[in-house]
Amino acid sequence: MTTATTTIRIPEKMKARVAKLAKKSGTTAHAFILEAITQKTEMAERYASFSKEADDRYADFLVSGLAVSAEDMKAYARARAAGKPAARPVARKVD
Repeated sequence: MTTATTTIRIPEKMKARVAKLAKKSGTTAHAFILEAITQKTEMAERYASFSKEADDRYADFLVSGLAVSAEDMKAYARARAAGKPAARPVARKVD
């Protein structure tokens, strides 16, 4: 893996908090900060993917007009969560 150097400026109190927590976690402040950046980046990527999927599904709905009612979906989810067999709800044309 190729690495690049960057500089961030953080308030002294934050730097002390990071150092304290990193030491308590058995790691360095650098590794602690890198992990935090990695986690935030992955979370933002997952959110972007989720948003794109939602937008794509809404676009499909606008074209087809088909949707599953909230009531049918809740009943299906409750049955599955309870370990009961359940048929997938059927999409119907929405007026």
